[in-house]
Amino acid sequence: MLLRKTAPTRRTTPTRKTTPTRKAVLTAATVALVAAGAAPAPAASGGWQQVGADITSGVSGLAFSGRAQGTTHALVVRDNKKPGQNRVAALTYRPGRSAAVEPMTWAGGSEPIDLEAIEAVPGAPGEYVALASRGLVYRLKATGTRVEVLGTSPLPAIADGDDYESFALTSRHGRTAAVWADRGAGKDRPATLRAASFAFTKYGEADFGPVTTVRYRTPYPTGPVRHASDISVTESGRLLIGAASDPGDDGPFDSAVVDAGTLSVTRTGKVRLGLSDSPEVLRKFKGHKIEAVECVPNSRTALLGTDDENTGGAVNSAKLCGS
Repeated sequence: MLLRKTAPTRRTTPTRKTTPTRKAVLTAATVALVAAGAAPAPAASGGWQQVGADITSGVSGLAFSGRAQGTTHALVVRDNKKPGQNRVAALTYRPGRSAAVEPMTWAGGSEPIDLEAIEAVPGAPGEYVALASRGLVYRLKATGTRVEVLGTSPLPAIADGDDYESFALTSRHGRTAAVWADRGAGKDRPATLRAASFAFTKYGEADFGPVTTVRYRTPYPTGPVRHASDISVTESGRLLIGAASDPGDDGPFDSAVVDAGTLSVTRTGKVRLGLSDSPEVLRKFKGHKIEAVECVPNSRTALLGTDDENTGGAVNSAKLCGS
C-alpha cells in the first residue's frame, strides 16, 4: 500500500489501458481546474460527480463537516505519498447538481503517507481524526483552508501485514467509541475489525481502551476484494461497511455497501461490536471503487466517495443510513 501512487504505473504485470471514453469523462477545461485546485463536477451516470481526474485525486475518506441550503460540506483525504501532493481537501456537494474540491494546506507536521480515512470528532467542532494505512492516527484541527496536526499516535493492536482503510467514531451517553479495520484481501484474508473506547490524552494523543476484535468477510463483491474499504456507524448503531474489488489501476472496479452488524457503547462506557450472521448488501456500485462511506447526521443519507485510480475520484449519495 505504501508503494501506491508513487508513479503512474505501479505494478510489474501489464495493466489494462483506459479506454478513450473513460479518459474523456473530464473535459480539458475541467482537468485544468483540477490541476489548479478546484474541480467542478461534470454530469456523470448514476448520480456520480467527478472530483478528480487522475491517480492523485481520488477520495480515500470522507468526514461530514456541515450542511446549509441544500449543500453538504465535508473533508476529503487522499492517499498520496510524494511531497507536495494534496492530502486533505474541502468538498462542497449538491446531490445531482454539482461537486467541487478545494485543496487544504497541511501544517504542524510532516506530510502523512497514505491517508485512508477521516472522521469528525464528536463534540469538538472543527476537529478530526485521520488514519494512515499503516496505523498512524492524526488528530487534526481544520480552520479555513488549513489543517493543523494537534497530535499523532499509533493504533493499538496493530498486527503484522495490517493495511488500514477505515476508521469511524460514534458517541453514546457522553462516551465515544472507535471502530477500524484492516481491509483484508480476497478469499484468503478476511478483514479484521477492532473497536475500543476512545478519548484524547492531555497531550493530544489518541487514547484507546480495551480492544474487541472480530473477523469479517463481505458477501459482495468477490475476486480481488477489500472486505472493508470504509466504515460508518449510523445514529442507531448499525455498522455499515464498504467493500471494493480492485484488480488494478485501470479496474474494472466493483463495490458495495453492506449492513454488517452493530456497534454500541453502554452507559458505563463498555464497547460492544457484533457482526450479523447474514450481512445485508444494501447497494451495489459497479464500475467504481468505493473507499469512503459517511452517514450524514440526522438523515438517511450516506455520502460515498471513490478512488478509481487512473480515472480519479467521484462522489455520490444514497439513502443507506437511518434506523
